[in-house]
Amino acid sequence: MAVQEARAGTGPEGAHQGGCTCGDCPHGAREGHRRAVAAFLRRRDEFAAGQGLPAAVAHSASASRQWVSEELTQRAEAVAERGRAEGQAWLERLWLWTVCAVWGAVVALLLAEALTAIGAGWTGARTAALTAALAVAGALTAACRLHRARGGALAPVIGEDNRMSTSRSVAACWVLFVVYAVLVLAVRLAAASGPAERDALLSGLDLARGAGVVTVLAVVCGIAVLVRRVVGLRILAQRLQKVPAHRPRAADLLTDDSGRGAFADIQYVAVSAVALLFAAVRLARRPDQLPDLPWGLGAVVLISAATYLAGKYAEGGRPAVHSVVRAREPGDLDGPIRTGDDIEIRGTGFVPPGAHSADRLSRMVVRIGAVDVHVPLVPVAGGFRNPTDTVLTVPVPAEVEPGSVEVQVVTAAGVPTNRYAVRVTE
Repeated sequence: MAVQEARAGTGPEGAHQGGCTCGDCPHGAREGHRRAVAAFLRRRDEFAAGQGLPAAVAHSASASRQWVSEELTQRAEAVAERGRAEGQAWLERLWLWTVCAVWGAVVALLLAEALTAIGAGWTGARTAALTAALAVAGALTAACRLHRARGGALAPVIGEDNRMSTSRSVAACWVLFVVYAVLVLAVRLAAASGPAERDALLSGLDLARGAGVVTVLAVVCGIAVLVRRVVGLRILAQRLQKVPAHRPRAADLLTDDSGRGAFADIQYVAVSAVALLFAAVRLARRPDQLPDLPWGLGAVVLISAATYLAGKYAEGGRPAVHSVVRAREPGDLDGPIRTGDDIEIRGTGFVPPGAHSADRLSRMVVRIGAVDVHVPLVPVAGGFRNPTDTVLTVPVPAEVEPGSVEVQVVTAAGVPTNRYAVRVTE
């Protein structure tokens, strides 16, 4: 009752703090989300410093912790809602940025061809390259228009977790490059004036000349499909925890779900980028055939792809409870676990990658027997002391029957841990 009275007394002020969590921010979704995050962080640090507690709950440590946790949970949900709105607005704007980037690349190609044609003269190969670029840019513009609500041309490379997929992005780059190279040959073939020139262009499509590029294309496309299958099966088997992101970011190509740099992703992107650059130079030098990617460089790309796939197999793992003990404050007497006591659950994998925000942490549940206990948020300066990836602290509610009960943690991704038996006394 005290918690409800305290929240009723401070609710309107908290709902409008920062002028953006009420859903009516005049500064747009991005500015509204930024202000909501800033207001939440200020409030969290105030609670961590012991400020802002209403007098109705200040006398009780458990009531204060409950009030702070529920207050932060409600504010975090409002911030998360603003974040989802900002992410959707960002996606709807992204298609215009992708269109500008595509046509900017076409203009850059035109300028490069014009500058290199000084002295050497304009050739049919330059016309073919520019015509193929216009065709690819037109197709990408149409794709941007059709998928404007999902990021435009980037929609196929955004994964189900709303992050940029490294495997799909690499495969898409190789597909676009090969399509562009074939279009260049097709335009040149259409403009060929004699049978000898046409035969030379057709021979440029022989597998013997483009075997390296074709092999790399097949492997990276296969990796993109296989990785999606592997990740899906591991999620279904509860061996991999996935939480969706608010919006995709370019950094997703080089990082894991937590935002930390991932070696497997970085080396795959770097090696593929170098190989693509080499193939582009070969196409510019020999526009009458598919780029003859050397087998040495092709083998490097294949090894990089295998490393990336192995990294996808190795990542993740099920959360596990290792032990459950009675939480003891300094000065408390030792004793068994009783209803009303705090228990400390030690293990690993309690916080999935990318689930360190307050709205995700508040979804964690500890199942004690038949009672589900929500893990309280305990703020500290700059973050939260509870929950963490290896330790959770929750109270044992009075509804738990004395005797032997099983303790199980359900993470924010919905993955349950193993069951650990403890004894609760009266």
